Amino acid sequence: MPDDFSDLIPRFDLRGMDLQLDRMRHALDELGFPCADVPAIQVAGTNGKGSIAAFLSSALQRAGIKTGLTTSPHLVNWCERIRVDGGMIAEAELRSRLVAQRKICERNKLTPFEQLLAVAFEYFASNQVDVLVLEVGLGGRLDATTAHPKRPVIAMASIGMDHCEHLGHTLRAIATEKAAVISPGATVVSAYQDPAVAEVLEAACRQQQARLAWVEPLGCEWNLGLKGVMQRSNAAVALGALHALDGLGWPVPEAAIRTGFAETRWCGRLQTVHWKSLPLRIDGAHNPAAAVQLALERQSWPGEQLGVCWILGIQAHKQAIAMLQSLIKPADQIWIVPVPGHSSWDRATLVEQEESWGEQMHQSSSSEAALETIRAQGPWPDPFPILAGSLYLIGDLFSRCLVTAE
Repeated sequence: MPDDFSDLIPRFDLRGMDLQLDRMRHALDELGFPCADVPAIQVAGTNGKGSIAAFLSSALQRAGIKTGLTTSPHLVNWCERIRVDGGMIAEAELRSRLVAQRKICERNKLTPFEQLLAVAFEYFASNQVDVLVLEVGLGGRLDATTAHPKRPVIAMASIGMDHCEHLGHTLRAIATEKAAVISPGATVVSAYQDPAVAEVLEAACRQQQARLAWVEPLGCEWNLGLKGVMQRSNAAVALGALHALDGLGWPVPEAAIRTGFAETRWCGRLQTVHWKSLPLRIDGAHNPAAAVQLALERQSWPGEQLGVCWILGIQAHKQAIAMLQSLIKPADQIWIVPVPGHSSWDRATLVEQEESWGEQMHQSSSSEAALETIRAQGPWPDPFPILAGSLYLIGDLFSRCLVTAE
């Protein structure tokens, strides 16, 4: 079993969400601000951050540029969040660094996300990385990654409604929090955004005298390692960010980019896995904007008009009604399951708000129980079932070795 680091990293529900920059800056200052002079591509936005970061890391690695990558959340192991040239930090290394930084973390009251990021910066410094790829955890203005002083390139993923309890209840408010990562003179790369978001980004770039580059989705001549139409926009943002590195002294040849993009892998994003040798789709869509994209993807699944089997686990603070309104069609069957370790929506609450789902929606005790029920009903569905709603739900499947990747 992987080390859960529970003696060093407090449970999220004990610490909660606490966004501010001072803690992280003070902690990094005590550590001697490791990697302060290393340029970073900061990946901000709502949906697609992890995919963009994965494209960037893969291409940079192919170009021979030593890269430190931080991402969140992890699916199975905390070590997934800290990588050098694609390789995760070893469990023993992570543990020893957490122990070494314990007093600094306690003194500055760092959150788990901040603890991991402080370790990452020291680990990257010891590995003498050339470039950083920093995925924003939540928001932007007060996200710990924004404490890094050298962020000349901002890769902006699609911005939508999520974490409203922390970032605001309008798209403009959320975009304002995320656009606050833009540093003076930076290059900001974005694919299509909602007009309200685009207006906020343009205003922020003017204020910071930053360059804003809008990019179009990559065409079919680009072979991408990640499936889905939206990945063509994510890859275009990554491509624009890589081009922006040219002026910083890190040119990335197109051949390395193409090879890196084709080799990119990112677990849990529109991925086909197998449960007991039966095919299953999984996707981390957990907010309304991601649900809209997933609904578009289903249109390419042969036979989807006859109905799709959904296994959905959605945390209680998420906008489940809006998500289901995008995903569900009358011929579909839905199994609602709890997200392990998290307060979750249940069938009764959902049907109470939308009675029309009553006949097609079922409650199940777990994703595994739902899969067993589907299998017992007869031939395995075609298109095969899809499990979505939370990366924590997907992580639980992998951690218990219930599914295997293709």
